[in-house]
Amino acid sequence: MNRCLIVELGRIGYAEAWALQKRVVAARKAGAMEDVLLLCEHPHVITLGRNGKREHLLASEELLRERGVEVQATDRGGDITYHGPGQLVGYPLLNLGAIRRDVVWYVRTLEEAMIRATAELGLAAGREAGKTGVWVAAKKDAAAGAQSVPGEAEPSEKLAAIGVHISRWVTSHGFAYNVATDLRYFELIVPCGIAGRKATSLEKLLGRRVERAEIAPRIVRHFGEVFGLEMQSAGRGELLERLEACEQLAAVSA
Repeated sequence: MNRCLIVELGRIGYAEAWALQKRVVAARKAGAMEDVLLLCEHPHVITLGRNGKREHLLASEELLRERGVEVQATDRGGDITYHGPGQLVGYPLLNLGAIRRDVVWYVRTLEEAMIRATAELGLAAGREAGKTGVWVAAKKDAAAGAQSVPGEAEPSEKLAAIGVHISRWVTSHGFAYNVATDLRYFELIVPCGIAGRKATSLEKLLGRRVERAEIAPRIVRHFGEVFGLEMQSAGRGELLERLEACEQLAAVSA
């Protein structure tokens, strides 16, 4: 069984995390590093994927400045999404050439790890045809006094988003799972370019306070199971030391 290092980065700027991903991907392509799963949380940031449409960004530059939200264009797939405090962001940097060379299977398998982890908390999550991510039945906000229409089902809400990039079968970018996310920030965008659909969080669904530490180990465990990887924790300093050694060796060999 191949090994995958789990590295918890804590709260880290989006650009810094992306730069770190690129370094790990280069080492992974060179065969100088095993698979890595980076876990982190970002300050408020809206990211646009390769297929992102600016019209799906609903907020003005002035409002974004007031709310302290950055906007970043990226090379991942998908449209537009939000990252922020209270979210569990995972960046799997895997060599699919050693697992399974199938992009659709990879995305569905990421979903599966999160669906299984969510089920452990007593929540039924699943997929929606033609849409990526993890979806759950909408939970009405009693304080809002919303009235349901008899016989009319509420549209499901998105608990986790996925956007990936794959180069020479090495993956980057990944998933964003809403644990205790302030869902009001999703009102600044058309999440994932899907109009009329809302994001949700574990806290909203469970009706109680939830920490990232309650869901992260579950997702990591199921991630290892579905991808057939032996998950092993590693410190950020250890990862950086490994990368520096790889990069120095590459520079000498060039």
